[in-house]
Amino acid sequence: MSVTTVPAGIEVLAPADEEILSPGALAFVAKLQRELGPRRTELLDARSERHLRRPGFLEETRAVRAGDWRVAPAPPDLRDRRCEITGPVERKMMINALNSGARVFMADFEDASAPTWSNCVDGQRNIRDAVRRTIELETPDRTYRLNERTATLMVRPRGWHLDERHVLVDGEPASASLFDFGLCFYHNAREQLARGTGPYFYLPKLESHLEARLWNDAFVLAQGELGIPRGSVRATVLIETILAAFEMDEILHELREHSAGLNAGRWDYIFSVIKRFPDDVLPDRAEITMTVPFMRAYTELLVATCHRRAAHAIGGMAAFIPSRRDPEVNERAIARVREDKEHESDAGFDGTWVAHPDLVPVATTAFDTVLGERPNQLERLREDVSVTAEELLDFRIPGGQITPAGLRTNVSVGVRYLAAWLAGTGAAAIDNLMEDVATAEISRTQVWQWVRAGRFSANDVSREVDALRQEHPEACAIFERVALEPELVEFLTLVAYDHLGCPDESRRQPVARARPA
Repeated sequence: MSVTTVPAGIEVLAPADEEILSPGALAFVAKLQRELGPRRTELLDARSERHLRRPGFLEETRAVRAGDWRVAPAPPDLRDRRCEITGPVERKMMINALNSGARVFMADFEDASAPTWSNCVDGQRNIRDAVRRTIELETPDRTYRLNERTATLMVRPRGWHLDERHVLVDGEPASASLFDFGLCFYHNAREQLARGTGPYFYLPKLESHLEARLWNDAFVLAQGELGIPRGSVRATVLIETILAAFEMDEILHELREHSAGLNAGRWDYIFSVIKRFPDDVLPDRAEITMTVPFMRAYTELLVATCHRRAAHAIGGMAAFIPSRRDPEVNERAIARVREDKEHESDAGFDGTWVAHPDLVPVATTAFDTVLGERPNQLERLREDVSVTAEELLDFRIPGGQITPAGLRTNVSVGVRYLAAWLAGTGAAAIDNLMEDVATAEISRTQVWQWVRAGRFSANDVSREVDALRQEHPEACAIFERVALEPELVEFLTLVAYDHLGCPDESRRQPVARARPA
């Protein structure tokens, strides 16, 4: 279906659902883009300059860190978040996640979704139907419908660094963040409030409190435009970059009337460390656990910071996919998941993430043991925690090894995930793990770092890639490029996005553009 009517200054470069890309919805996205897009560009440009400096706690925001302030109290359906499930905005997976028994479901337009145009627009339709409880799916085998009781819905838009190339505002691609957020808010905010919930979001890839301020301004603008009470939006920020780890207080402060806490985005955090500190060579991914010193410092600081501000601290992802074919593998993996979740609940986290419905009982039980009937453990202030900048930046892992098996795993996971992503699948089951963009980013940056450090040669990498080249030629070519170029590519998705399909002629011949008056 083609969009036939668009407001002035907007071009839609591909066919789409006219109900989702309605004139009102497009005008709303354009308003956000025009008001906030220039500052977004400035903040992205500022990242390059900040990357040249060694990170530390900011002197200019010392008063914020020392101040006695709290974020707004959580709404009723976000007070208990002991188990959250995440997944792409694909229809069947959304229904299963909402029915999983988890307290919260994060519908993900970012790392778990390949941003094909159809995925982005169909995902908005799926969100709209889920909010109204009309989402269902008929297959030859069964009918998928919502249970009477479902998880609270949160949505993760794409990060500030990404564009939505299929929609131009005044000749420039719209911010993917503002496109995803704008459509979701426009179509659902009023309906969500009428149903006793609200427009709740997860915010990815932030690198500074100024980027959080931009999100807060987007929330204020959006609520004002649609006449939604200010403070209705609630957002949890993923602390998944090393720079954001030094600004957790400031990020909560910027969003304090809209804050729903912080999340320990562990895999992207490791990716960020490799990018920012290539000389600190990390060992095989399997050895970078949550108990190594720099990861423990980061997570303990996150819990202490959140609870001091009465904000929820949400733990990291358990990506294991239970296997019904191999009970022994299953038992060992479930035991590791249980241990991980018990560690998080003991550390003071208020909840955690899983990627598969079968892990919901495991994670829930780990938190039930600590929480009992309490919805969270915000009262546990972790006053014993005192984390220094040196501890956050100490990337030594005693006994850590870099092995040929680690190289083989990184290449294999990176290439196979990238192949799935190019085919439109953002959450891919690989070797009994649910992999997304974050783990692919770790894979290719580790390979790049190891080659740069002389641990392996480019020929070593190419030999591993060659084993997959016949089956996945395009993915192999992209992986080899981002793993072997002298300068590290900032985001894999910025390179791979060009291979998802947007022919040059579609850029020159919009499907829909405003007609001159």
